[in-house]
Amino acid sequence: MIKNRSEFPTDELGKISKKLSALSETVSTAESVTSGYLQFLLSQMLQASEIYKGGITAYTLQEKVNLLKVDEKEAKKCDCVSSVISNKMALYTAELFGTDWGIAVTGYATPVQESGFQLFAFFSFAYQNKIIHTEKIELNPDAKGPDAQIHYAEHIITAFKNKCSKHHPA
Repeated sequence: MIKNRSEFPTDELGKISKKLSALSETVSTAESVTSGYLQFLLSQMLQASEIYKGGITAYTLQEKVNLLKVDEKEAKKCDCVSSVISNKMALYTAELFGTDWGIAVTGYATPVQESGFQLFAFFSFAYQNKIIHTEKIELNPDAKGPDAQIHYAEHIITAFKNKCSKHHPA
């Protein structure tokens, strides 16, 4: 289901852009469950090319290990879905892209056995080589995959806007 344009998080993106631009800070992403939607959203900011340096979508365990330096043993223990994994992804994407901020998300958009047939995701924000926020989002298991992905990404954008504001008060 495609959301109406009026529901697009324009306000949040504008506030993120304004804050990061004023501070000359940059952001990058590492995604799994959202499959690049965070990258799309951040690319819609004003002055995106000055603020948003890029992202990586690593959907499988092996890609998370190879591209994002996630510990393979840890990843296997939790099917790549935990705060430990999202923290590592956030830290490494910031390092990889040389950004002040790293945003990462990993989770489930469809109910599967590995998730106990529940829908949830973990996301993390890294700022200057430190994790400053990690959160778990839980959804109704009846949510459809694309709706879950959109919800996760938009929740993360709102949380990022709030974290930027709290971390750097005006």
